[in-house]
Amino acid sequence: MKKIQMVDLKGQYEAIKEEVNAGIQSVLDTTSYINGPAVHAFQKNLETYLDVKHVIPCANGTDALQIAMMGLDLQPGDEVITADFTFAATVEVIALLRLTPVLVDVELDTFNISIDAIKKAITPKTKAIVPVHLFGQAANMDAIMTIAREHDLFVIEDNAQAIGANYQYPHGMKQKVGTIGHVASTSFFPSKNLGCYGDGGAIFTNDDGLAHKLRGIVNHGMYVRYHHDVVGVNSRLDSIQAAVLDTKLPKLDQYNQARLAAAEAYSSAFANHPNIVTPKIVGDKDSHVFHQYTLRIVDADRDGLMQHLLDKGIPCAIYYPIPLHAQKAYLDDRYKEEDFPVTNQLAKEVLSLPMHTELEADQIEFITSSVLEFLK
Repeated sequence: MKKIQMVDLKGQYEAIKEEVNAGIQSVLDTTSYINGPAVHAFQKNLETYLDVKHVIPCANGTDALQIAMMGLDLQPGDEVITADFTFAATVEVIALLRLTPVLVDVELDTFNISIDAIKKAITPKTKAIVPVHLFGQAANMDAIMTIAREHDLFVIEDNAQAIGANYQYPHGMKQKVGTIGHVASTSFFPSKNLGCYGDGGAIFTNDDGLAHKLRGIVNHGMYVRYHHDVVGVNSRLDSIQAAVLDTKLPKLDQYNQARLAAAEAYSSAFANHPNIVTPKIVGDKDSHVFHQYTLRIVDADRDGLMQHLLDKGIPCAIYYPIPLHAQKAYLDDRYKEEDFPVTNQLAKEVLSLPMHTELEADQIEFITSSVLEFLK
């Protein structure tokens, strides 16, 4: 059995080595390293894949989220509602822009933002909602968009973990996550379902005017060289990363299918175990692309299990061990522990197992048997 990796980037590269190397060599040959043909080609191909009018590439997923908010002209003090149980980048950019983060609880079964919690958090100062499609599971976008329309709010999808997932509406129609809200951000960090070999990100929107503004913001506020029309930043996807991504994009559905197959094997092995709650898929299978495979360990020693797996050479992780409302940087007297019962519970129960496109049957068997060995 091969050594188990949390994410097997080398194994994935070996399978596409010739194509990736050719793409990188093409950039080296043209020396168009910034905003070159490779970036434009990837942008157009991703627009086609997502069926979205505009993709604006940028330097990383955190920049993408910040630039999306900058494009909406949110003002200092405006309140932005987002999930307490997620990576810090989501709240970080809200604070950086001097907006007011409003953290709310999540759902126990999907880990995604609670619709009831959103409704309770809305005030006259609320201007936007940032749902996170956590671990690859599409959030309840129909309900979120309904709330947004009722209260005239922007919806900014944080799609860093769920590119390629389909949201299924109650009437059955499907739409790619990241194309439903007013604007969305994604990350191409190497471990993502669609990852480059460095940092990278993108913003998606169907709004022509917003897209125009965002394209200026990512490039120092310029549309014409040395003419600065808006306040901008320096955040551009470089051509080498674009070449890597354009090679991997046609394989994204295949990669997501491989993740789903691994997730199904995990869940089958853990079915009906009294101490294990496996991830829930809401809608059809393609609504979850399993950026992470995250268990809940209930009425058992989660931390002991983690150490047991690490001792056996099985990487695993806790995403996320400390809720955002409890992080030193985001402490606020507005938050009460009783407002976050699910998030606080999840921080004590969640455990993520290896998940990537190269997982093999013998590895999954070893991982699952090792978990069950501890929880016997």
